[in-house]
Amino acid sequence: MADEEEAPAEAVAVEEVQMSVLDALKEVLKKARIHGGLKKGLHECAKALDRRSARLCCLAKDCENEEYKKLIRALCAEGEVHVLMVESGKELGAWCGLAKLEDDGSVKKAVRTSCAVITDFGEETRALSILLDYLQKQASEAEL
Repeated sequence: MADEEEAPAEAVAVEEVQMSVLDALKEVLKKARIHGGLKKGLHECAKALDRRSARLCCLAKDCENEEYKKLIRALCAEGEVHVLMVESGKELGAWCGLAKLEDDGSVKKAVRTSCAVITDFGEETRALSILLDYLQKQASEAEL
């Protein structure tokens, strides 16, 4: 019986190692959306950053408008909010729930968003701890 209890603990340890930062970000965005703590688009994000209610900001690398990126980065710097760069605005939009899905769960059509801000993480999850650890490492490397 003791052997049966130890096996799940080993499986959890293996699963923790395999979760990447992007997978953790997807899960955290989903939880924030469920709890009403996700803001999408320039207008909503700028308001949240200006009010200092933002906890994390995601910005798409493929955003063509440099002024857009400058504004978001400046607001994040002013409020000391971490910025995570995401490869594609379509990906970010899909992760934020701005997508139509096929029956099998794959993305059929995604609306692009260049910015998303989390104001409320929702609940403490393993994905959130992985993401926050990554952000702390990034911040400590930037200080050096």
